[in-house]
Amino acid sequence: MRYISNTIDLKRGSVEEKRQEIRDYFLQTYTLDEKLFEMLSSVKNIYEQPNKLRHPLIFYFGHTATFFMNKLNASNITQQRINKSYESIFAIGVDEMSWDDLNSENYAWPSIADTKAYRDAVKEFVLSIIDTLEFTMPINWDSPMWIILMGIEHENIHIETSSVLLRELDIEFLNTEEIFTYNNERSTTYPQNRLLHVKGGKVVCEKSHETPDAYGWDNEFAYHKAQIEDFEASEYLVSNGEYLEFIKEGGYKKLHYFSEDGLRWLDFSKALMPRFWLYKEGKYYLREINRIVELPLNYPVDVNFYEAEAFCRYKSEKLGFEVRLPSEDEYYRLYDFTNASDCKANIGLEYFNQTPVDKFKMGDFFDVKGNVWQWSLTPIYPFDGFKTHFAYDDFTTPTFDDRHALIKGGSFISLGNETLRSARYAFRKHFFQHAGFRYVKSKNPYRTKLNDNVYESDEQISQYCEFHYGEECFGVENFAKQSVVLLKPYLNQINCQKALDLGCSVGRSSFELAKVFDEVLGIDFSANFINVGVKLQKYNTLTYRFRVEGDIFENKRVSLRDFGLEEVKDKVSFMQGDACNLKEIYSGYDLIFCSNLIDRLYYPQKFLDDIPLRVNKGGLLVLLSPYTWLEEYTPKENWLGGYVKDNKEIKTLQTLKDNLLGKFTLLETMDVPFVLKESARKHQYTISQMSIWKKL
Repeated sequence: MRYISNTIDLKRGSVEEKRQEIRDYFLQTYTLDEKLFEMLSSVKNIYEQPNKLRHPLIFYFGHTATFFMNKLNASNITQQRINKSYESIFAIGVDEMSWDDLNSENYAWPSIADTKAYRDAVKEFVLSIIDTLEFTMPINWDSPMWIILMGIEHENIHIETSSVLLRELDIEFLNTEEIFTYNNERSTTYPQNRLLHVKGGKVVCEKSHETPDAYGWDNEFAYHKAQIEDFEASEYLVSNGEYLEFIKEGGYKKLHYFSEDGLRWLDFSKALMPRFWLYKEGKYYLREINRIVELPLNYPVDVNFYEAEAFCRYKSEKLGFEVRLPSEDEYYRLYDFTNASDCKANIGLEYFNQTPVDKFKMGDFFDVKGNVWQWSLTPIYPFDGFKTHFAYDDFTTPTFDDRHALIKGGSFISLGNETLRSARYAFRKHFFQHAGFRYVKSKNPYRTKLNDNVYESDEQISQYCEFHYGEECFGVENFAKQSVVLLKPYLNQINCQKALDLGCSVGRSSFELAKVFDEVLGIDFSANFINVGVKLQKYNTLTYRFRVEGDIFENKRVSLRDFGLEEVKDKVSFMQGDACNLKEIYSGYDLIFCSNLIDRLYYPQKFLDDIPLRVNKGGLLVLLSPYTWLEEYTPKENWLGGYVKDNKEIKTLQTLKDNLLGKFTLLETMDVPFVLKESARKHQYTISQMSIWKKL
């Protein structure tokens, strides 16, 4: 079967033509995702966990459907839920970030039949959205149809991720039926690699938020340029045969080939050969996704970053000069030099496995794109003009940590956005992702440290860092600290074991609550905000850029030690979550503290219906809000106050009383002012109302 491997052209065609294209594209991706799981030999095998750093397979079966529903809700395209519980438990967990909850005890996974029924319901719902959604051409990232494309391209990513997890699963859990097209041009010989000349030139990466040619993730926007001097690159990807030379010379036992981090991985993994190789009775074999074949020496080797890096050091020793992994810019130059975009490749499920390294020629080189992803030595970093998309602000920012290396070119199973030159995906260096490599001989400069782990440059987050960790301003106390100080007399009357800081932002109030409570959980919808608290926990300090005026910025440094919070930091944990759809495990709290949250929720009534169930008897619910209702956050029909109905003014506090009295006693309301600095000479002065409710 041939698949639509290209993503949607966003500039050409009528609205109705594009609607039909997107409908077909969605159905292909949604169906293909499910088809992968048909490779399991028994439905019960979907509860297996192939990689302990990832969820069981059932999570990934449900996750992509949940993603559509959560993003459609977050974007106010719909307020409907298909299954609130599923849209919580299947929401998060694709990388081992500190806010991913991988504790299996916290999950009661649904049956495969129920999950499939949920997927079917989501499919019909998304199709109805595609069929009726109003949009205009061209489509850009402000278009409502962008959210649908986001869901489709996200599912394309997970098709590949799931295929890797299936490959990591014990083969006894899979059937060997060939439901896809395989390549069988295996050989016990392999072409001898050599270095070929690549002419230098300018590298330009440019993608407009307003008029993109195709869907792109936030890190692909907006502008980057570099000048690359002539260099040499290997004609082929490193083959299994070439890599076997490294194995036979004891490469994994020669520790000087491995970096410091690589040695840690080696010590942990005890690896002696690539993850998908097997050695039995004197012969090597290759584990493909659902079959084992004698090792094809002419296929590209599939390794992680540390293995590729070590091989390059070995190869340098053999050649007598340095070769290394290419930088991202060197990859772009090779791509442009060979006109790879116009060349046929093993990509887009042309085959369901790798092909010989000398099969797909591109100029004088082979496999510049496709077959396997190619590790670069460049950590992912933001281009000039980078900004996050409001519906998925944590797609890339958590990976700006110099621990995620860019992979380029796509693999045999890559589809859609993954097949484009502009695609910028990055993985932890110890991960496996149908990724191999080629090597270069180059004098071009490169950097492997592009992100300061304790540096925050996003302007919105910097404002909130100043808001949470800055000093008093115009005589107004720090809001996050003062809110907890004002609350303390009421905390003397309750148990102080567990607190939930819901809408914790960058974490100051979570740390302040930890001075009183044994355990504090901070939850925020934005992983970007959470990451500030996580960085402070890990490094104790953080530097951020604060705007002085115009394009002049001041670097400011904060430290938990300065606020007397270093001793309590280990009592705090952070998780990503949706206050309108929390996981069931988040309950049993003596305090739920919600600062400036309710007037930023897309469906605050759902929050009010749910949150009382999560507070212990005698515990407190604390709500702070200036009641600044705005349609950009909350559809007007969902406002809790600030409007006139039947000639009567509806105010938020009264709505809160109508919802909470009978379940809670209102102990107190008080005004808490705050100042939000936008620049040295521009400040917002706001008064938030704190209402303190005691659970009956």
